[in-house]
Amino acid sequence: MTTPPPTADTGAELLPIATPARTRAALRTLIRPDRGLALTGLGILVAATAVGLLVQPLLGRIVDIVADGRPAGDLTLPVVLLVAVAVVQGLTTTLGLTRIARLGETVLARLRERFVERALNLPADRLERAGAGDLTARVTGDVARVAEAVRSALPEMARSVLAILLTLGALALLDVRFLLAALLAVPVQLLTARWYVRRALTLYADQRVANGAQQQQLLETIGGAVTVRGHRLEEQHTERSAGRSRKAVDLTMRSVNLVLGFYGRLHIAEYIGLAAVLIAGFWLVRDGAVSIGTATAAALYFHSLFGPVNAALVLLDDAQSAAAGLARLVGVTDLAERSEQSEQPEPTAGKAAPVSVPQQRTASSEAAVTVHEVSHAYGPGRPVLHEVSLTLKAGEHVALVGTSGAGKSTLARIVAGVQQPTTGTVTAPAGTGEAPVVLVTQEVHVFTGSLAEDLRLARPDATDADLRTALSTVHALDWAEALPDGLATVVGEGGHRLDPARAQQLALARLVLADPALAVLDEATAESGSAGARVLERSAEAALAGRTALVVAHRLTQAVAADRVVVLEAGRVVESGPHDELRDADGPYAALWRAWSGSRATTAPHP
Repeated sequence: MTTPPPTADTGAELLPIATPARTRAALRTLIRPDRGLALTGLGILVAATAVGLLVQPLLGRIVDIVADGRPAGDLTLPVVLLVAVAVVQGLTTTLGLTRIARLGETVLARLRERFVERALNLPADRLERAGAGDLTARVTGDVARVAEAVRSALPEMARSVLAILLTLGALALLDVRFLLAALLAVPVQLLTARWYVRRALTLYADQRVANGAQQQQLLETIGGAVTVRGHRLEEQHTERSAGRSRKAVDLTMRSVNLVLGFYGRLHIAEYIGLAAVLIAGFWLVRDGAVSIGTATAAALYFHSLFGPVNAALVLLDDAQSAAAGLARLVGVTDLAERSEQSEQPEPTAGKAAPVSVPQQRTASSEAAVTVHEVSHAYGPGRPVLHEVSLTLKAGEHVALVGTSGAGKSTLARIVAGVQQPTTGTVTAPAGTGEAPVVLVTQEVHVFTGSLAEDLRLARPDATDADLRTALSTVHALDWAEALPDGLATVVGEGGHRLDPARAQQLALARLVLADPALAVLDEATAESGSAGARVLERSAEAALAGRTALVVAHRLTQAVAADRVVVLEAGRVVESGPHDELRDADGPYAALWRAWSGSRATTAPHP
């Protein structure tokens, strides 16, 4: 279960947050494969803590020897035992904490892998509604918070809880009345913990949401800096950023005040408990029920609780913050899991509503892709596609054209399986390569690393000869080999910068390496500019040779070269046929063609 997704003051519908029960269940699932390591580490820590509890009785023994005026030689055995206890406790504590730390790192790695895997499978429209800031905050801040808790808080928390429990047991062994006196501090501690937890979880969750909204605003402002300056909106965006920052700072200060109040209440509990133990020791020694050494050991036991109790409660602060971060991470993984489950077909009876079965793979050669009555909306009252049906034959190149907002990119993402339709079905090919369907968009990312490593993302086992063949296919081999270190040249952030046209050729080379049965190009030549348009169109044509292709045409020259043109208008297919036939039909496509060819004639240079 997850809580309803919160809405940041940016207006974005943030990703959901898991409930505490669901978060605990997810944590148990993460730990389950390493139960043996957890039990072994816990057992060693129990032994280490138990050995450490011998210090107080040995010190009490020394006090009794001195109080009774015994010879100095009687101190030898207690002192030697103290040294032995210190050595054994140090060794076992190190071993136990090492195992607990290994458990934490293993669980953390598993959490990261699961989060990344699930986040990559999130529906594109859901991410768009949430905004990049929310997911960025979870990937960075929340993962870092959980990692910090796992590395520092988990081992210390385990040791502190064990020390508290075993120390209370040791007090009972000395005299149960010492334990009863020490327990006078517990009600104050429990009330303090309850007071803190009830406020902290909500506060930290709000703080993470505010940080996400702050990051989203910064991303929008920086990413759209040119537009902001062009419209003289610097003051408005600065104020918005300042407002988000003020809210984040306000929540941070509230958390600081909460922690200060938390510690103030804990100090009161410590004074109550220690005073009670000392008073109990005074009466018991006066009545001859215990020795001075035993009373001393009891006082030392309770005093030794200050460290573990404070550590546990301090770590409770980290635990609450980490729990809030973990709930946000689990909320993302659960959302992706539900999206994956929704892809599975469900039986229908009679005339039930269409079931969304986004991608069924088939090796049929007659109809490589079948889109049947696909509709999609990005929210209530925001329909984009209306019962679109479309069939692509094996090896056919279909150009998808239409005005801005017609639904071309949405349909392309649905066919590629990147986005799930609201209703309807898509049957796509099984393919012969690593991926049955590959989508190439105008927003191409060049990954940091060598050019060869970037290409091998599409096919890890590709040889250098395979890489050169793919680059040659898309007419990119000449410039690739001309780079400072050839295929070994580091590209991406911090490396050799590739211009948009070359980055797009790199993406097309990855498509060739992946060798999908179906290729979907969503305005893949739009970022090249006029100078590189013809080169990229040649590259795209070569990359698509011999495979079924759906091309969202940025330039109508791509429609001319296609086997068939499909025209979308307001989310519906209004025309379909060869370029020449549609151009002469005087319909929507003819109007688009006249507008496009007319603008080219107007802007063409005079001889």
